Amino acid sequence: VQGGGYTTGLVKKAGLAPIALESNKGLLNTRSTLAMARTDVPNSATSEFFVNLVDNRSLDYQSPASPGYAVFGKVVNGLDVIDKIAALPTTSVNSFANVPTTDVTLQLALQIK
Repeated sequence: VQGGGYTTGLVKKAGLAPIALESNKGLLNTRSTLAMARTDVPNSATSEFFVNLVDNRSLDYQSPASPGYAVFGKVVNGLDVIDKIAALPTTSVNSFANVPTTDVTLQLALQIK
């Protein structure tokens, strides 16, 4: 389940500077982890993220040539909500695939550690 980077109606947030990719820190893309979304350019992540619904070991750091996606957190409560979001009906909107047919808005996320 991917989110961030856009407001309601798929309006891209402006002025976000890309961050350095830190995928080689030993954190793995396993179920319930959060990772930064990016383009094909390794240091292109801004504010988009995704929650891994399954173990996605192919997204882990392999080498500098295959840098993977940086994990930065884990869902410790509410994974059932993420699973419900993943089960929503989707459609294509312009160049976006698998967009929920109703808007989904993240209202609260807390850092607990």
